Amino acid sequence: MPRILIIDDDRAFLSLLEETLAERYPALEVQTCADPVKALAAIDPGLGLLLVDLEMPGMDGAKILSYATEKGLNKNRIIILSGHDAEYLHRRFPMGRCLAVLNKHEVRQQGVLEMVFRSLHERSLKSNKADREKE
Repeated sequence: MPRILIIDDDRAFLSLLEETLAERYPALEVQTCADPVKALAAIDPGLGLLLVDLEMPGMDGAKILSYATEKGLNKNRIIILSGHDAEYLHRRFPMGRCLAVLNKHEVRQQGVLEMVFRSLHERSLKSNKADREKE
């Protein structure tokens, strides 16, 4: 089961996202953390996806991105979320630095995030089916 770690100091956003994912994508294991420093312990190379808010007290998303890649997490499994517009985000995080940088409030960009969740969910379902057929 792919494990998703979501780090964001906005507890209401975390709660909404966690509930939505549990309802729509039950094959995904979702862990949330509102404290970026405490979340560091949960970052490992085995994460299926890491979603990180850019601006948080204590440690920002850019530092967490660096920490995660140093720990061995593939940069293509990391998405930076922010309230900033896409132009600002792409200047701050050039293409190739992580999988994506998304404005978490823009509907079109939420669609991209939905696509990523759907892909992970479908991959998990196929993997679970293959495991059951082996038994």
